[in-house]
Amino acid sequence: MGYSAMAPDDWDPSFESDPDSMLSSDQCVIKGQHFFVRGLIEIPVIGCQDVFSWGVWVSLSRDNFARALEVWNTEGREAEKPYFGWLSTELALYSESTTNLKTNAHTRPVGKRPSIELEPTDHPLAVEQRTGITQDRVREIAVAVLHPA
Repeated sequence: MGYSAMAPDDWDPSFESDPDSMLSSDQCVIKGQHFFVRGLIEIPVIGCQDVFSWGVWVSLSRDNFARALEVWNTEGREAEKPYFGWLSTELALYSESTTNLKTNAHTRPVGKRPSIELEPTDHPLAVEQRTGITQDRVREIAVAVLHPA
């Protein structure tokens, strides 16, 4: 139950030939100056045990990105303190832009993508993360993502 962005919004296919840029399934560097990790904004689904997730990209500082890479395959990495970042994925389903919402990326055990916690604001996405969504909302999202107007 979820949808995912394949790259941060700032990524352009022309960067593939740039030696200072790279895009993998979980990390991205643009021109050696912008650093991103892929994580999950998890939203509880009210009335069941399911969780809906948005696979998103978060920009990190150079130092936090370097630290995340340093412990990427290290057992116990989930003990890391969260990394501050900016949401770098526009989720067009929301009436307000999701780009540049403040986040904390929480490292999880090896093999699991970070959990992305949004700053607790009144942005609709942040409210959904805190309060959960209904099955009807999950269906609404599915229709909007799978059958865009």
